[in-house]
Amino acid sequence: MTKKKVQETSKQENINEEKTNAKRFIDAYNDIDYALKVRYSINRSMGFSDLIRKAVVLNYIIRKNEDNLIDYGRLRNAIVHNSNEDIVIAEPHMSVVEDIERIAKLLTTPPKALDTVARRDVLTVSADTSMYDIITLMATSKYSNLPVYDGENLIGIANGQKILDSLGQFLLAGGKSENFLNHVKIEDMLSVVENSNYYTIAPASITVEEALNEFHNKPKLLAILITKDGDINQKTLGIVTGSDVVDMNKILELY
Repeated sequence: MTKKKVQETSKQENINEEKTNAKRFIDAYNDIDYALKVRYSINRSMGFSDLIRKAVVLNYIIRKNEDNLIDYGRLRNAIVHNSNEDIVIAEPHMSVVEDIERIAKLLTTPPKALDTVARRDVLTVSADTSMYDIITLMATSKYSNLPVYDGENLIGIANGQKILDSLGQFLLAGGKSENFLNHVKIEDMLSVVENSNYYTIAPASITVEEALNEFHNKPKLLAILITKDGDINQKTLGIVTGSDVVDMNKILELY
């Protein structure tokens, strides 16, 4: 840990020590309430429990912590008097305070996928690459999803399983494997990114939570390609695949 990081950590610990458990709990509670209402344009008058239930379908973090957050909503009402946060009638346990602060941190300063889990050394291929070269590249690189470019334009994704399926259909139709490997180009059998259930484009600002939500809401999703602004015509900065879901869960648990 760097000297600056140690100083920042020590400073934060001192600030926390100056606050009571109740104050820390209420601050985190308010941060969660505000963050969700602003992010999803939810009516400011909505109660906390209803807010959490509404956000469950929108936010992976809320979905995973739903039960605790509902309990924390009740606890907040129990530790303050008549909604006056200056009159505290109970102090929550430290483990509860630390947990709600963890959730608030994930919502207010979430880790970005591009900074944590996304593969930045994106291997790409040109549209006129032969199937032989594509398959060989996948075998040597261990990457099963390769962005395909026509010049500077992203036109689709080469996927190992789909290529295997296409080869099988080609052979069943009486074709010869050498013709498939040497004469069929990858541009002839792409999974087009736009309007696809298998791939999506996201901006560099996409968070780990948002990436997980994409995979949760789209069961067929294989990969998320990250560009600067989420524009298909921009350079691919990183890629997140379904195999990264376990790592993304760990990142959120340890954040």
